[in-house]
Amino acid sequence: MPLTDRETKVLNGIRDWERDLLNYEANDFQLTYEKYLERSFSLLPEKVQRQFISVMDSWLFHLHSLIQGSQLQMDAKERILASGRIFQEDIEKITDLKRLDINQLQYIAEQQIARHRLYSFAQGGLSGTGGSLLLGSDIPAMAVINLRVVQLIAMTYGFEVNTPFEMMTSLKVFHTATLPARIQKAGWASLMAELEANDEYYFYEGNEEIFDITWLEQPIQQLLKAMVITLFRKKVIQGIPLVSMAIGAGTNYQLTRKVTDLAHKYYQLRYLKEKEEF
Repeated sequence: MPLTDRETKVLNGIRDWERDLLNYEANDFQLTYEKYLERSFSLLPEKVQRQFISVMDSWLFHLHSLIQGSQLQMDAKERILASGRIFQEDIEKITDLKRLDINQLQYIAEQQIARHRLYSFAQGGLSGTGGSLLLGSDIPAMAVINLRVVQLIAMTYGFEVNTPFEMMTSLKVFHTATLPARIQKAGWASLMAELEANDEYYFYEGNEEIFDITWLEQPIQQLLKAMVITLFRKKVIQGIPLVSMAIGAGTNYQLTRKVTDLAHKYYQLRYLKEKEEF
């Protein structure tokens, strides 16, 4: 089916973004930092490295399943379907949402995106108060917020995340979106290659390992943020640590903005490719 003018414009916008991503060149500092990180990790015994990667993969899988099966996510799914019924009354299941046009789906997706960016902003502000419990829960909370919004964006564009392929894909989208820009292009290329290699999207036949050494940079950045918050939490204005709260809120917001931008473009692209093929 040929794309409409509006759909073609959205697709061209995604292609322009993709071109910029694939043409991104890391500077010397970034390359040196990456080598230092890899060298530091390689000093660990090989068995410890494998166990660490296995634990991280397992944690992400279980967290994804926990979010997917939660009542909170089920309620969000129903809200997405209810939003879809505003445009077409006969929408009953997630795959029916593919019948909506790109403007309608974009409207629903942007509601989810705006809500979760606000959650991240609030979470960062709370962690910025410097409380040990709030700081300690920041990384798990951010993982939950960002995994959840990737799932909701997928559902908005008609992709159920409870099949093996869609589950692995949403995890890899999350992983790619949290990578540094210089490494994101390899993750994006891998996602595109998997789309081209699969004719049916139910069983997953690719590499099931998600975590790798390059992903360590994001948790390290979160830990550095915690250290900066700890340093600034005593600088209070009228009894409120505004500086540390601003650091926490801004950092978390930017992370979720990065995740939602990439996830939105990925699922928009899949929706448009499927529509073009049928």
